[in-house]
Amino acid sequence: MKIIGEKINGTRKRVSQAIADRDAEFIKDLAQKQAAAGATWLDVNAGTHPDREPDDLVWLIENIQSVVETPLSIDSANPKALQIAIKAVKKTPMINSISGEPERLANILPIVAEHGCPVIALAMDEKKIPETSEKRFEVVTKIITAARAHGVPDSNLYFDPLAMTISTNTQSGLIAFEVMRRVRQEYPEAHLTIGLSNISFGLPGRSFVNRYFLGLAIEAGLDSAILDPLDREIQAAILATELVLGRDKHCLNYIRASRKGLFDKPE
Repeated sequence: MKIIGEKINGTRKRVSQAIADRDAEFIKDLAQKQAAAGATWLDVNAGTHPDREPDDLVWLIENIQSVVETPLSIDSANPKALQIAIKAVKKTPMINSISGEPERLANILPIVAEHGCPVIALAMDEKKIPETSEKRFEVVTKIITAARAHGVPDSNLYFDPLAMTISTNTQSGLIAFEVMRRVRQEYPEAHLTIGLSNISFGLPGRSFVNRYFLGLAIEAGLDSAILDPLDREIQAAILATELVLGRDKHCLNYIRASRKGLFDKPE
C-alpha cells in the first residue's frame, strides 16, 4: 500500500500561512515527519492564486527537498505551474491530477508523457462527478484511451473513483468500490488511489469511517491513498487489512510495526 502524504496543502490554514510568511521550518518539519512515517510520495499543493502558484510551488519543493529524499506529488491543475515546478524536482514526481475534462487532458497529459510521471486521474469530466459507477467507469476508459494515445502506460495511471461523503449519499462507498473492482478487472496494470478523508466529511467519529472504508477499499483493489501518514490508527488499519488479506508474508510487516510500537497507545 503506497501512501501519498496529504499534509503540505495550502488549503489548510496553517500551511497557507507558512507559504505566505515563507516559514520554511514549518514546511520542512511537515515533510520530515511524513517521510519518517513511511510516505511514498509527499503531496505538494500551494493552493494559491494561479499567478503566484508557480513561485510558491518551487519554494515548497526546494524546501522539502532540502530535508527529505521522498518523491513528490505536484498537486496542481495549472499546466504553467506544473511546467515550472517540475523543473525543480530532483526525482520523477507524481502529478495530481488529470480528469476526463478534454482541456485538462490536452494540457497536462503531454507533461506526464514527457517526464514519465505517474499521474492521479479523477473519474469525472467537465460536466460533473458522475453519480453512478457505470458513468465513472466510462470516464476511466476515456482517460485510458487518451493516455495511451500520448504514450502513457496504464501502470502510470492512478485512478481515483472519487469517494464522496456518505453523509449526503449513503451509497457513496459502494459506488467507489464498484469502480475500483471494474478498473482492477478491465485494466489490471493501472493503479487505484483515493482522497481518504472525503468519505467521512460532515460525520461524527470520522476516523472510524475512514479506517473501515479504507480496509474495504483495499480488498476492492485500492493500492494507494492520499492520507495523513502520521495517523497511527490509519497505519495500523492498513497493516491489519493486508495481514488479513494474506498480503503480508509470514506476518512480517505487522510484527515489525508492533515491535516499533505502532500499536502502543501514544503518550
